Order: sequence, then C-alpha cells, then structure tokens
Amino acid sequence: MAKKQVRDQVVLEFPVKCSPSLLFNYIQSASGLQEWFAHKVTTKSRTDYVFIYDDGQEMKAKLTKSVHNKISRFEFENAQDGEYIEMEIIVDELTDDVALKVTEFCSPEEKREVGELWHSQIEILKDVIGA
Repeated sequence: MAKKQVRDQVVLEFPVKCSPSLLFNYIQSASGLQEWFAHKVTTKSRTDYVFIYDDGQEMKAKLTKSVHNKISRFEFENAQDGEYIEMEIIVDELTDDVALKVTEFCSPEEKREVGELWHSQIEILKDVIGA
C-alpha cells in the first residue's frame, strides 16, 4: 500500500479594511469569489461549487462549513481526506480591525509558492472591495 504524502497545514492572515458582512460575500458567494478567487465560479446547489481558473482548470468543491459573516470552508473533490481551504473573518475585539485568515494544505516544498499565491489573490480582493 502506498504511503500518503505528508502535507502541511498553511495558515496565513491578511488585514482587510472592510466590514465582515462585505468580506463574507466575497468568500462565500459564487459572484464574490469570481471577482478575485477564480476566473469563473458557479454553484450547482447551496453547497456544490465549480471553480474554473484562468488556465481553464475546473475544480469541484463542496462548501462544508459556513458561519454567516465568519467562515467559509471548501473541500475540493481531488484533495486528500481531511484537507480543505478555509477562509475565516477575524475581528479584533479592541480595534474592530478585520483580517482574513486562510487555511490550506500543501506539500512542504510548495509552502512558499502557496503563500505567494495567496498574497497576490488577497491583493486582487483588496482592489475589488476598495480596501
């Protein structure tokens, strides 16, 4: 039996200057995700999403966790068991500053590349929402 590759959990946090409710629209709705996360995003149901990227790659995902104005978690059909991409909105209780915490899994050698990709995607997100 083949041994599963060990994959690391990557957690990144990005400050985003906007309200949690506005940000939530961009991490949960197909139209919001399509503006920054993938070239095209469609939904087959409330939990079944299809992400089409600039290179034409199509990936199906299930929305497996959703907390209004707080969390969206997607499990992609080709991911290893227990792996997901989660976007969580964090609000600092003292300052009301808003941040987006992203959790994803990758092989150890992909960590830098994954971090760079998220940084560039979050910059697009900030441009879209004017943050």
